[in-house]
Amino acid sequence: MVINLFILFTVLASEIVLPIRMENRKAIEQLRLTEIGKFAIIRKGRPTVPAHFHTGIDIKRPSQNYINEPIFAIAEGTVISKRDDGAYAQLIIEHETGKLKFWTVYEHVAGINVSLHEQVTPRKPIARFMNKEELNRFGWQFDHFHFEVLKVAPLALKFDSSKPQRLFNSYSLICYSKSDLDRYFYDPLTFLKTHFIR
Repeated sequence: MVINLFILFTVLASEIVLPIRMENRKAIEQLRLTEIGKFAIIRKGRPTVPAHFHTGIDIKRPSQNYINEPIFAIAEGTVISKRDDGAYAQLIIEHETGKLKFWTVYEHVAGINVSLHEQVTPRKPIARFMNKEELNRFGWQFDHFHFEVLKVAPLALKFDSSKPQRLFNSYSLICYSKSDLDRYFYDPLTFLKTHFIR
């Protein structure tokens, strides 16, 4: 009995699931992305940002819940960076499951309820989608959250007293070639499909 419980705990501890509330959090075919939210599409340049590859996926809200629709970590891990200042609020989580080490990024989130260096699990929300008041303030183009899976450790940032918990940044705006993209990022959908425990 002790061995069976250990095996069950090990499976649950290393489980990888979708980051939103669904009846089956491995039903990847039910995940909805925004119109321009697919991985590796070219994002047009803007006045301060040159054209670049989209480094993650933009996940749509899974319901009409505009109050507290939760966002979860995809696996157990440790929060290594936290930014909670508006539309670009972001969490970066470091994961190690078996021999695999990877990092996940959750951006355009609100209601962050985890702390820097906190251990998180895929069973408890880490944040939520923006509510209507926040979308009215920041813009309805943020009615999704941006999700990335990094192959390499994120960029360490210099300490900024105005954002004391923002310790790392992703490579989101510096992927100008397919080789840049492949160097830093997994395609999140392929990663999730490959690592789901059946």
